Amino acid sequence: MRDDWRADRIGAALAGENPTVMRRLRAGFAVIGDVQFLPGYSVLLGDDPGAGRLSDLPRGKRSAFLSDLDLLGEAVERACGRLDPAFRRVNLEILGNKDPFLHAHVWPRFGWEPAELVTGPVWLYPRERWSDERHRLGPRHDPLRAAIGEELDRLRPAAVSSRG
Repeated sequence: MRDDWRADRIGAALAGENPTVMRRLRAGFAVIGDVQFLPGYSVLLGDDPGAGRLSDLPRGKRSAFLSDLDLLGEAVERACGRLDPAFRRVNLEILGNKDPFLHAHVWPRFGWEPAELVTGPVWLYPRERWSDERHRLGPRHDPLRAAIGEELDRLRPAAVSSRG
């Protein structure tokens, strides 16, 4: 496995070398986030390395990407709700201001978050939260990662049958 998978997350996922991948979906990859100060943070990576924004995809692929985002959001919601009684909701975001490839963020939100942050965008959290080693993805997140993957597996058959 390549050590530089972060330099090309989508290429590494396509090659089976991105260790954050939880599941392959129709138009992308469900990955667990590198930082876990909000446990369960996940990202949907588009599977087209040339797509920088949603509008770069043909209409059918756009719909598939958004459907995958809905699926990942619900999986995170179910897993986090089962594992933490303080779970409140998920926030879904497609930003693309920093990374030049199509991706969407799935942020679980919790009742234990600081009162001044819990109702605002996650980007208001102090920068040190994003780089603190205590919040880095690691083996202690394996049960959470497995729970999200299991929820994706449960939801996918329903998503497929509801489309056809």
